[in-house]
Amino acid sequence: MHWRAGVTGHTSLGTAGCPFPNLGRLAMVQRFRWTAFDVTSLLPPDWPDDIKVVAADADFRDFPRTPVLSREAEHVRQITCGSVHAAKVQQRLPWLYKLYRRDFLELARQAWGEPLKAAFDDRFGIVLNVHQGNRMRFECHVDSNPVTGLLFFTDHPAGGGELVVGHDPDAVGVEALEKNGSVIRPQAGQLIFFDGKTYPHYARTMRSDSDVRVVAVMNFYTESCPESTRPVKLNRHLFGTD
Repeated sequence: MHWRAGVTGHTSLGTAGCPFPNLGRLAMVQRFRWTAFDVTSLLPPDWPDDIKVVAADADFRDFPRTPVLSREAEHVRQITCGSVHAAKVQQRLPWLYKLYRRDFLELARQAWGEPLKAAFDDRFGIVLNVHQGNRMRFECHVDSNPVTGLLFFTDHPAGGGELVVGHDPDAVGVEALEKNGSVIRPQAGQLIFFDGKTYPHYARTMRSDSDVRVVAVMNFYTESCPESTRPVKLNRHLFGTD
């Protein structure tokens, strides 16, 4: 298993109301960073077939802006994309669910250098985001959890499907992130960790109408920013309950 760290942009590691230990909001001291691992050897041999079948059954629709977390421009009211919810991931991809709570959690701890926990609530621990064709993308937003893990299941050439992470924590809108951000190209079998709570990010549309983009999204929490800090309004929006 191989790993590398990516570093670019200038901003702080602190997050309002949920800072990392002893860091606070030390603006312009640290640069945005991410750590990537090649975890292909940890995946079962038939993982491409499993992912293809489950991704085809994703919930595709127009999703309204996410309360509290959305960083879309004011005129954008909804985003078209697909999602495989956590319950279906646990049921139909049990190997992925187990990796999230074991091997991937350990890699996250190595990458972050402080104690981390997987989500206790299975509703939002790990989900799949799925895009089909050249009209879907993922919302420009920040995360409620301090550490985000993304496992890419598909490859995409430059110019479509990349993850764009803004360097300015206060940036709003796709154009702002494109002007000042890092571009991370999806590579199948690559797992990355980054601070999605501080840095706004989104996924670009793809180049071809026949393209499919699949990524597993994982929430991790720290002692200083535990799962209990997740906004109640967010759960109501997603699940209709606290």
